[in-house]
Amino acid sequence: MATVAPTVALVGTLDTKSSEYRFVAERLRDLGVEVIMIDCGVLGEPGFPPQISRHQVAERAGEDLDQLVAAGDRGAAVQAMSRGAAKAVEELYAAGRLQGAMALGGTGGTSLAAAAFRPLPLGVPKLIVSTAAAGDNAPYVGETDLILVPSVVDVAGLNRISTRVLGNAAAAMAGMVTAAPVVPSSDEKPLVAASMFGVTTPCVTRAREQLEGLGYEVLVFHMTGAGGRTLESLVSNGMLAGVLDVTTTELADHLVGGIFDAGPDRLRAAARTGTPAVVSLGALDMVNFGPVDTVPAQFADRLFYQHNATTTLMRTTPAECRELGTQLAARVRESVGPATVFIPLNGISAIAVKDGAFYDPEADQELFDAVRAGLRDSSVELVELSSDVNAVEFADAMVQRLHSAISSAGTTARL
Repeated sequence: MATVAPTVALVGTLDTKSSEYRFVAERLRDLGVEVIMIDCGVLGEPGFPPQISRHQVAERAGEDLDQLVAAGDRGAAVQAMSRGAAKAVEELYAAGRLQGAMALGGTGGTSLAAAAFRPLPLGVPKLIVSTAAAGDNAPYVGETDLILVPSVVDVAGLNRISTRVLGNAAAAMAGMVTAAPVVPSSDEKPLVAASMFGVTTPCVTRAREQLEGLGYEVLVFHMTGAGGRTLESLVSNGMLAGVLDVTTTELADHLVGGIFDAGPDRLRAAARTGTPAVVSLGALDMVNFGPVDTVPAQFADRLFYQHNATTTLMRTTPAECRELGTQLAARVRESVGPATVFIPLNGISAIAVKDGAFYDPEADQELFDAVRAGLRDSSVELVELSSDVNAVEFADAMVQRLHSAISSAGTTARL
């Protein structure tokens, strides 16, 4: 019986980058991979025939290509082609005709392809050779496993550098789609997520070990903005049996303007979906900035701690802590499922304990009082322990509460 070759969808503009796409398509085919070319060009005729034409892409977006071109609004046309490309990629994947997706381009081509690739499930290879890869990738990658490869030179013709970069990228894609798939264990375990930061690592490390001993698989996320958004996305998609949200520091960055802002929806997914959640106040004593010289001037009189050469921490004030406690309580009390908040009375981070750099009993008291007030008369359980967040007994208590909640709820979500 003949082996069916894996297929990669190439998404791009054949009116401006036909030579580059032809090169990549030939390279993929040489490596034993079939190619489906999806043309999204709006400026002119394609340099070679695609499998899915630009007219068909526009139709998938509910548009007429000729009318888009005649309107002369390139931005609107590109947005329409992006929607059409996303639809085409979705159809191919649903039909089992796509094992990977790849594109090449500048910021426009990267944005178009990224929008089409992000909805693909975790683990489906998706790669873009991009001029934007060396900058802020968050708008393109989002909370996915999309890979951006720096193009080094512009994606504008073939030369000794671009052919090496494009050839390597094609080889990487071919390797990903032809490699034997990772077969999940037949003994799949319930998935739980834990939120961690450097200053809460002992707590989460202990909790992870205890959860694994109880039969869970634990996904640990670093709370750098992207980590929190990814956690929330997995909860929203029903992939988690429970959440051990030890570290809620991203709330502080969102409130004050730090670099690890996870956006306005942090803590809301578990509440909305009823996913069992155990939440604490880990690292709400700090706002994160980059190197010292990047801290905004309006914070010059604040208390700082240099975590490392690239990260500067700023202590949250009593007023900020009051607002953070209010926000955290308001979000958790929206829970339609089991939720518990744990307060570590002797320190909310490794440097907020007595004699630590961020020890501030007044700020902590404002935080604790706001949480208490915000959860009063709610269904959320509040547990206060006379220990710091990294104490063994604190980690163990959180784990036991989450395990009990998951067992009672019967949630066994898996990837």
